[in-house]
Amino acid sequence: MRCVGSTSFGDCMRSLLLAGGRSMRMGRDKALLEVDGEPCIARVAMALAEAGPEPIRIAVANPEDVESYGAVIDPQLDVEWVLDAEPHSGPIEALVEAFEDPLVESETIQLAPVDVPWVQSDLFVSLEEALDSADALVMPSDGVWNHPLLALVRPDVVLSRLISGDRRPLHLQFAEMPHSILLEDASILRNINHPEDLE
Repeated sequence: MRCVGSTSFGDCMRSLLLAGGRSMRMGRDKALLEVDGEPCIARVAMALAEAGPEPIRIAVANPEDVESYGAVIDPQLDVEWVLDAEPHSGPIEALVEAFEDPLVESETIQLAPVDVPWVQSDLFVSLEEALDSADALVMPSDGVWNHPLLALVRPDVVLSRLISGDRRPLHLQFAEMPHSILLEDASILRNINHPEDLE
């Protein structure tokens, strides 16, 4: 990744908002879809900020996304914008890029995808409280599915265990690492992939 417009850099990075997907199943940009009158990316960014993990590094696929997404996010939030080196390469590649960035050093990083508009700051606070000293990560679960892209991770430990070129789903790779599970209400973990998910 390379920075395309940041308000700060360094060892205070605490969160990574993944906003570089194609939104193919939805048919339009999920980041700008409105839920209760507010774009998804603005809702997720605010939930992260209210929990405390700023600055919020937002990974995007294209330079023009910085302008369109930035226009709907509260300008008072501490945001760093970065471009994916390989647009639309997938979440695993985006995480590896972020964790390998020499400008970023943080004991923990809170992950968040752009398509969880009902997520609340309380979830991020609870994940921090649930992270055990022996864990590489803690991820929320609705009792049926784990949600790895909402995990709180120790980037150095996770990076050392992510297998280069491994295309298995992230939830399988995370499950093989020392981790904890936080049971949460499925309603706040819901993501949107298809138009009917907004109904």
